[in-house]
Amino acid sequence: MSDMVSMEEYENTQRQEDTAPAPFTREETKKKELFAIWQVGGENYRMKLRTAEQLELEKIYKRNLFSLMGDADNLPPLSTMLQITHAAMKPYHHGIKLKDVENLYSRYIGEGGSMLQFYVDVYMRIFAVSGFFSSSMEEDLTQSMEEISDKMK
Repeated sequence: MSDMVSMEEYENTQRQEDTAPAPFTREETKKKELFAIWQVGGENYRMKLRTAEQLELEKIYKRNLFSLMGDADNLPPLSTMLQITHAAMKPYHHGIKLKDVENLYSRYIGEGGSMLQFYVDVYMRIFAVSGFFSSSMEEDLTQSMEEISDKMK
């Protein structure tokens, strides 16, 4: 009639719970990239859209940033890609101006880059590291972008 559990029953229950496998291990969880990197002139530029930058861009464009990603048939305008890149660079490169990003892009093109390569290697990476995709979507996107990038070389 008593709902009390003996100390021995309690300890046996605790031992069973302690030996139960964890739902996942650290090795199974893939570490998310902290930022995207754009390399121009031997310099690495880190980028990621934080919430503040995302909200700022949504005010400017008056729409959700998903609509600014483009697709295989419709790349976003270069001005849009560079503004988003600029917003993603600001947290890591204090004082960087949009004009600086435009100059970096010109240098990138001068070093053999292309608008399509920029879209694949830089622009879409910004969205990926900024949390726009689930882990599985990001893996698929990364694989697709790497394949496209390899074809451009």
